[in-house]
Amino acid sequence: MGEIGKFLMLIGVILIITGFFFFVGEKLLPLGRLPGDILIRKGNFTFFFPLASSILLSILLTIILNLLFRR
Repeated sequence: MGEIGKFLMLIGVILIITGFFFFVGEKLLPLGRLPGDILIRKGNFTFFFPLASSILLSILLTIILNLLFRR
């Protein structure tokens, strides 16, 4: 049970750090407003798909997690 507790605490710390970067880092890295993000507005309908932001976050998380969990 000790390993599960450590893992859950690690996940919690990662979520807190990620939330902090979303809260503070919005001005540094404009996620959601990058070229390549899809925004369609027609009348009172708005469709937004952050394609470029999702790809950038995926690359960053892949690099970070590979560095953290490398054996």
